[in-house]
Amino acid sequence: MNGPKLPLLTNRADTLKYEDGVVRILDRRRLPEEIVFVDCRDYREVARAIVDMVIQGAPPLAYAAGYGLALACRQSRDLPAPERRRALEQAHRELRATRPTGADIFPLLDRALALALAALEEGRDPEAAVREFVDGQIRAGDRAARLCGSHAAGLLEDGDRILTHCFAGAALNYMLYFALKAGKRIELIATETRPYLQGARLTAAQAREIGVPVTLVTDNMPGYLFYRGMITKYVTAADSISLDGHVSNKIGTFQYAVLAHHFGVPFIVLGYDGPDRERATAADIPIEERDPEEVFYCRGVRTAAEGIRGYYPAFDITPPQFVSVIATDRGLFTPWNIRDYFKAPPPEE
Repeated sequence: MNGPKLPLLTNRADTLKYEDGVVRILDRRRLPEEIVFVDCRDYREVARAIVDMVIQGAPPLAYAAGYGLALACRQSRDLPAPERRRALEQAHRELRATRPTGADIFPLLDRALALALAALEEGRDPEAAVREFVDGQIRAGDRAARLCGSHAAGLLEDGDRILTHCFAGAALNYMLYFALKAGKRIELIATETRPYLQGARLTAAQAREIGVPVTLVTDNMPGYLFYRGMITKYVTAADSISLDGHVSNKIGTFQYAVLAHHFGVPFIVLGYDGPDRERATAADIPIEERDPEEVFYCRGVRTAAEGIRGYYPAFDITPPQFVSVIATDRGLFTPWNIRDYFKAPPPEE
């Protein structure tokens, strides 16, 4: 029997590249049927790709936005210095406004802009400075995902049946991979995650590649599965974690957390590189509200009646009392002591 393997969406450099003035983004909307890259040649094309869900997940879309700023540096290279500065600041604002809930994009773009402007002042190449910075952020993010997944794998037990919602990213892949490597027999239950079907298209396919048995369910089935005792762990990612332990993630996460709490099932959050310093409470987490028209369609096919209204908040917030553990690259925390993440020593390789 072949051992577990790490699938496509594990290493970000395999799905996002900056090559000679082109940002190449793996189109996650086309998975699992096709592996297709979208080529962006200016920063506004990158911004549109982020908004249109070509790329998803708080860290990956932040890296894409950073490369978008590198493109803006390239686009503006023939402008006089004052105009170039204004052009970079404009690109920074537009990229920052693409998707508001995931927190990673904001500090990354702020730091990238500062590096670009410093390079401009010092007569160095701003494009190179930003590109090298984002390259380093991707390497650091991959390391955080691996360590987070390793810590979460230690919480899994032989025989676990794990519910997950949306696609929890590289840390989920690592968690499943390390659990299998340790000889644990685990199964995954993935919700379909309408309207973009990330669970059906991404999570299920990635788990299959790793070698974990996976069962797909519709978004309205988990209550019955909890009732039947078919779920022993609940695991999701977090697009944002406030300093007081509130967790924002794909819409639907909260309702399953309440069910898990009611039935005594641990809810494990893959918190990657910890909480967001600038978000003290849940009130500081903006919830993206996407075009209501999107709920009328499933992969381009209208499934709803005409003449009705839609509503699409893309994320929800789970209060800390419904969260059991937050796994990070620096170890395991509860929502009540997640601030201690910043006191913990940085992980060693």
